[in-house]
Amino acid sequence: MKHFHIIANKRKDSNLEITEQIRQLILSHGAECGVYDQYDEDKDSPIPVPEETECILVVGGDGTILDAVRRLEDNTIPLLGVNLGTLGFLADIKLSDFGFVIEHLLNDHYQVEKRLMIRADVYHEDKIVRSFHALNDVNINRVGTYGPINLNVSINGYQIDSYHGDGIIVCTPTGSTGYNLSAGGPIINPTCRNFVLTPICSHSLTARPIVLSTDDQILIEVESMKNPNAQAMLCFDGREGFLMDQTDYVKVYKSDKYTPFVKMHEVSFVDILKEKLL
Repeated sequence: MKHFHIIANKRKDSNLEITEQIRQLILSHGAECGVYDQYDEDKDSPIPVPEETECILVVGGDGTILDAVRRLEDNTIPLLGVNLGTLGFLADIKLSDFGFVIEHLLNDHYQVEKRLMIRADVYHEDKIVRSFHALNDVNINRVGTYGPINLNVSINGYQIDSYHGDGIIVCTPTGSTGYNLSAGGPIINPTCRNFVLTPICSHSLTARPIVLSTDDQILIEVESMKNPNAQAMLCFDGREGFLMDQTDYVKVYKSDKYTPFVKMHEVSFVDILKEKLL
């Protein structure tokens, strides 16, 4: 691996001093490294990456990586996150360890994990109006202070429950340590092939997270509600999607896309959990 490209987040590295340190370290080893420094300028534009790039370094935190995944569009180049944030489950490389990491990358001592993604198709009057692909999660939340929302949930055509509460999260194993964890859902090793459906503050004694197969298809319907002002919003990977009307529904299932990550042999998911959460 000799060709690198850095996505720099000026909110985390305001003067790009850290980005330049990383770039210079890579150049000192005889490799090539470009920098995309317009991450903060236009949050909706695709991120250009040189054709010869073998590894994309994302300097920031997990939020930077999630946004980069969205803007890289069908990317198959492996990502490596350099953590300038807090928890850093996706951006799991410390800046202090980068000298050691770059030597392994240059000598091709690494693995690539293809992380599962999910797709959500939104239906209005039985027609698809939007589609999203997410690395972490898709969720439907209540909006404002108008009270709980009602969500009917079916799996593979069989209704399993009607949830009355703040919403529902459907996450990948990668996303299990995000919003899902805060809502009481299980932590899943990111190499597993599962989805998790987690109710958010459901007004029920029996509502519990459900671990599903990637072959399962989940349908979530916004029921008619007594309060005409009650609204539901679909979000993906921590970004707002759009407001859903009552009787709209979402189909969530395995995406045909994936996100590749560079993983070092010495770094395990268990080690990251111990460091970040315990």
